[in-house]
Amino acid sequence: MPHRRPNVKGELSFSNPAVRAWLFQILAVAAVIGIAVYLIHNTITNLSSRGITSGFAFLDRGAGFGIVQHLIDYQQGDTYGRVFLVGLLNTLLVSALCIVFASLLGFFLGLARLSDNWLLRKLSTVYIETFRNIPPLLQIFFWYFAVLRNLPGPRQAVSAFDLAFLSNRGLYIPSPALGEGALPFLLAVIIVLVVSAGVFRFNKNHQMKTGQLRRTWPVALMLLIGLPLAAHVMFGAALHWDVPELRGFNFRGGMALIPELAALTLALSVYTSAFIAEIIRAGIQSVPYGQHEAARSLGLPNPVTLRQVIIPQAMRVIIPPLTSQYLNIVKNSSLAAAIGYPDMVSLFAGTVLNQTGQAIETIAITMSVYLIISLSISLLMNLYNRHIALVER
Repeated sequence: MPHRRPNVKGELSFSNPAVRAWLFQILAVAAVIGIAVYLIHNTITNLSSRGITSGFAFLDRGAGFGIVQHLIDYQQGDTYGRVFLVGLLNTLLVSALCIVFASLLGFFLGLARLSDNWLLRKLSTVYIETFRNIPPLLQIFFWYFAVLRNLPGPRQAVSAFDLAFLSNRGLYIPSPALGEGALPFLLAVIIVLVVSAGVFRFNKNHQMKTGQLRRTWPVALMLLIGLPLAAHVMFGAALHWDVPELRGFNFRGGMALIPELAALTLALSVYTSAFIAEIIRAGIQSVPYGQHEAARSLGLPNPVTLRQVIIPQAMRVIIPPLTSQYLNIVKNSSLAAAIGYPDMVSLFAGTVLNQTGQAIETIAITMSVYLIISLSISLLMNLYNRHIALVER
């Protein structure tokens, strides 16, 4: 007897669960759109009644104020759009510095937490438990007001071979400028990298075939010293250095690291490194101890075991929480407004907002910038996590 498919009654009736699900979703979307339209219309009406113009035309108007630190050329007569770029670059600068320093410090602290040395293990534990339980804003205030602001003035600045000077105005170091031998020097460095990569691959293949370990760093070191030196002798200096000099009451020339940037970098690096250290420790401990024993049975020394066996397996556990800490660094950089560092929040959502009154536009742009930076970091870390993922065979 052939099987007959039963007829589904009420396919378009309210008693059908699928129909009810679609109907509820349509009503929910319609409600959200209705609320959004009401809020937008209400905002436009209120702005019009108060005589406040909306739009982004204010970005072309002159700012009329100076900025103490700018990575690009900036004058007081530049536009608010230029101010936006200055604040964006300053935010990216402090975020990048904190990510690098916090990662390095956190990695070594995480290894110290697992060290067989009792003193090193206890010191790292005290460091982690102390700095991760103090709010980052208080740490910023400590480094800025208690440490950096109490340094001597420019005339009594601490000098390092008359090349670098540390005072309460900041750290002044020589600034590089491209010379006539810059292009040959760059080509020499590229050749060194390419040749070193080729030698590394050759030595690795040789080790896989014969089991004999060949080190790449002696060849790479000789090339790194020899080729750039030859380019310098033949074509001239690749860089010329502008050394800071004391003129009047402050230093002129060179490159200045202002106290606000130093305090923010120190505070966020120290604060976040405590969390990264625990992430590194947990990642290493997640690797089965049998991997350690297998490496020892093969005669591998501890540094090689850590670098070649343990860390690659621990990275799949480390990367996800490490991504969250990098995102926290970017978001915590907005605390720079508390000490006057010219980042996005201080410049654009602060000074520009007060001068123009374009609250919706400035806040929306600032929020969008932080959202794009965070999503970009998440994307890069997810791609790296997918690249290092263990492949089951």
